[in-house]
Amino acid sequence: MTLMRLQKFLSAAGVCSRRKAEDLIHAGRVRVNGQVVVALGAKTDPQTDRVSVDGQAVRPAERMIYIALNKPRGYVCSCRHAGKKIVLDLVDVSERVYPVGRLDKESTGLLLLTNDGRLHLKLSHPSFDHEKEYEVVVERPISDGALRRMAEGMPILNTRTRPAVVHRIGERHFRIVLKEGRNRQIRRMVSRLGNEVVELRRIRVAHIRLDRLPEGKWRHLTDPEVRALLS
Repeated sequence: MTLMRLQKFLSAAGVCSRRKAEDLIHAGRVRVNGQVVVALGAKTDPQTDRVSVDGQAVRPAERMIYIALNKPRGYVCSCRHAGKKIVLDLVDVSERVYPVGRLDKESTGLLLLTNDGRLHLKLSHPSFDHEKEYEVVVERPISDGALRRMAEGMPILNTRTRPAVVHRIGERHFRIVLKEGRNRQIRRMVSRLGNEVVELRRIRVAHIRLDRLPEGKWRHLTDPEVRALLS
């Protein structure tokens, strides 16, 4: 049996802040197992006690899940797609999770999955400026001028891409760091330069790195990784 302070339970369940929860308790609006509780030191067992506020049942918050997956080629970043292999087929957890952002079907590498809407907002909204790093192999040798054009920003989809960081690895191989994620952005940029992407692999999202996670495998993010993403 794990006991939790009542105001902490109400906050964790998404009812309100802890301070507001204290006000609700003081006002006699909170019941545990049918009994009004007004003591701020009161504790509850989220798994067995019945807690209500103004007669409305309060259920424990769903366990938050944060996963890093090394997506293989051929999988779709969708929760449901008839006739297609989806990334959720690769992850074995009881909770319902969903991808944060996307990698197209032919791309591989780091994909985050979660059931926490806060993380989805922070990593998807451009105002948070989270970096995403990719390794790219193209069909034909790519010039320094072409890499510079990608770094400076270029027009696609009726807008201009934001400046990026680009490093050459080989004559057909480079890394690029973006702070945005337009639809098939890297493929469109390379195509506009008269070349084609052969391989595209995401190796980093914010400070989370793919490292040696095998293709098709996944792991839970560590507590420090989660805290840094949500901070």
